[in-house]
Amino acid sequence: MWGRALLLVMMLAGLALLASSEAFQSLLRRAVDAAAPVISTHPVWGAVLFVLLSALSAMLAFFSSALLLPVALQAWGKAVCALLLWLGWMLGGACAYGIARAWGRPVIRRLTSASLLARYEERISRRTPFGVVLLFQLAVPSEVPGYVLGLARYGLRRYLAVLALAELPYAVGTVYLGASFLERRTPVLLGLGAAGVLAGLWAFHLLRKRLGQQSSSP
Repeated sequence: MWGRALLLVMMLAGLALLASSEAFQSLLRRAVDAAAPVISTHPVWGAVLFVLLSALSAMLAFFSSALLLPVALQAWGKAVCALLLWLGWMLGGACAYGIARAWGRPVIRRLTSASLLARYEERISRRTPFGVVLLFQLAVPSEVPGYVLGLARYGLRRYLAVLALAELPYAVGTVYLGASFLERRTPVLLGLGAAGVLAGLWAFHLLRKRLGQQSSSP
């Protein structure tokens, strides 16, 4: 847990340094200005591509749609960008769940962390309470819960409800984090990032506590 928190803090510090870098900001503005006309010419296909890439980022540990966020913010603004990001993460989580439920462990071992999968596969079942599953979705990397819950055959409607509740605040926070980076508001960037790290640590602490209580109960 603390290793992951330290990594997030280091990434946040790196973002703050990049936000204050004139050279990087100039390069970023040129990239955004070059991509904006393409999206304005094909707004529907641009939105579809952004949703699909966001879905992939919710399914694959090594893939991220963060690089597209500045272009998306420039094209659609904060509200629409957050909605598209949320829809993409919902789609990715649902696909991960479906893949795990339909094809099982041999396939998903190629798509996510084997160690995280093994750690939670024995602790999460179809009878795990809704609140614990919500903490699970909030606390661990987003590509993991869908696979674990699909393997456990957790109820689809309950999983979609968990997914919607957990991913919405992260989508909004990610968009505002990206906006503060583009606008070079370093204090806001650091504040939002710190709040996200602390929320993740709190959720992980509660999850570990609840899973420990379940394993020790008769």
